Amino acid sequence: MCRPRPGQPAVTDTATTRPRTDPERGTLAKAADENFPVAPFFLPRAWREDLMAVYGFARLVDDIGDGDLAPGGADAELLGVPESDAEDRLVLLDAFEADLRCVFDGAPRHPLLRRLQRTVRRRALTPEPFLALIAANRQDQLVSRYETYDDLLAYCELSANPVGRLVLAVTGTATPERIRRSDQICTALQIVEHLQDVAEDLGRDRIYLPAADMKRFHVREADLAAASAGASVRALVAFEAQRARRLLNEGAPLVGSVQGRLKLLLAGFVAGGRAAIDAIAAAEYDVLPGPPRHGKVQLLREVGLTLRGEG
Repeated sequence: MCRPRPGQPAVTDTATTRPRTDPERGTLAKAADENFPVAPFFLPRAWREDLMAVYGFARLVDDIGDGDLAPGGADAELLGVPESDAEDRLVLLDAFEADLRCVFDGAPRHPLLRRLQRTVRRRALTPEPFLALIAANRQDQLVSRYETYDDLLAYCELSANPVGRLVLAVTGTATPERIRRSDQICTALQIVEHLQDVAEDLGRDRIYLPAADMKRFHVREADLAAASAGASVRALVAFEAQRARRLLNEGAPLVGSVQGRLKLLLAGFVAGGRAAIDAIAAAEYDVLPGPPRHGKVQLLREVGLTLRGEG
């Protein structure tokens, strides 16, 4: 399964197959749109390369799960999925998982996974966090509502926490306590992203606001489709934002537990979450017109406060 099928050429990165590598370049280019750089310039080059490989995997699996692959079916072809199944997200996720397993025991087909294989070998990474990210996107195809906050946390355990664990693994700084703090930060960042994207998620028929909380604040699904948020929706968003802020604050000691450039990277993640929450608050918790955005000055201020253990 990990080798090219009989009669099929191996996919390479040579100039003769350049169009086939477009999905790799397009996926990695999305790093520029992140709230905080995925692999900023101040990190050691080896870390940057490996973090970008991890990012490329996470971005591509999200694109598969959201139906946001580049037009033309290049990724499906790279994964060996027939054109007739190229729009079936579950089929694509299954094929992507099969190719991921080849990263650890074989020769993967997709160029992003071949790039990831070098990182996996250098850093002795295990399959579990990568499989969790695929499981989260598979769950997105089957589950579109979450009844309780605990249900949402269980989803974040798959969709967000593996990313932080991979950052610690790539940088060789993982300990049980750091993993616990990282999980808190990553879950908080995922909740913040859900708050920013309420309208976009609803357009995909997904709601990440717990149904029990919606009921508590007298929010109906139809209220989320409005052009702007009413008082009940704003109160609900404020409640969930405060939960995310508490999680960020609980996880923030992770920053002080490391040194050097990694400390600045982790401070950026925490600060990005705090700045995003501040932007939501500044918009009076009306997230329905679109994601409230923070400015660079605000982000830098939050980075400074986080480095000093404040905030």
